[in-house]
Amino acid sequence: MRRAFGYAVVVGAILISINHGDALLRGEVDGVRALKMGLTVLVPYAVSTLSSVQALRGRQA
Repeated sequence: MRRAFGYAVVVGAILISINHGDALLRGEVDGVRALKMGLTVLVPYAVSTLSSVQALRGRQA
């Protein structure tokens, strides 16, 4: 989980800067955009966690 969190922070920050960087620079962050930014961080966390679980299960099989 720690590794997935680290990936989520790094990849999420990159994705947020790509997708919402212009709004951040203009100070146009409302509740909806903040929610989208939070979801942007959750996606790499979920991908990393699920791929790790799948790899561990494959190793056990």
